[in-house]
Amino acid sequence: MSVAAGIIWNEQRDAVLLTLRKPEQHQGGLWEFPGGKSDSLESVFATLCRELHEELGIYIESASPFERVEHTYADKQVVLYFWDVWRFSGDPQSREGQQMQWVSLTGLQSLDFPAANVPIVDKVVGKIT
Repeated sequence: MSVAAGIIWNEQRDAVLLTLRKPEQHQGGLWEFPGGKSDSLESVFATLCRELHEELGIYIESASPFERVEHTYADKQVVLYFWDVWRFSGDPQSREGQQMQWVSLTGLQSLDFPAANVPIVDKVVGKIT
C-alpha cells in the first residue's frame, strides 16, 4: 500500500501539524503526519493534495519530497512518501473528527508514532540540531 504524508510546517518553521489516528484505525491512538492512501492512477503528489484537502481543508502551495520509507507491520506492508509542506492556503480543520495539533520540533519525540514514522520524526527533529 502506498501512502502520501505531509510534514506541514508553520510559518516560523518551528512546529509541524500532526493528527491523532482514531482508535479503530490501523495503528489507532498514535500521532501521525496527515495524509492517506494513493488511488491506483494517482501520483503521490496528487494523493497528498487530495488527502490534505479531505482531512484538513487545506490546499498545498509549496511542497517538496522529503523521504520514502518502506515498513512491514505484522498485518501489512506500507510504502510511505513523506513531503515537506512549506506553504498552504486555508485554515486547518479536523474534517474527519480526528484530533490535531501543532507540535514544536522539540516536543515531537515525546509523542507516540507508528513505527514507520519514527525515522521521519528523528530526521525532522535533526533539522534543528
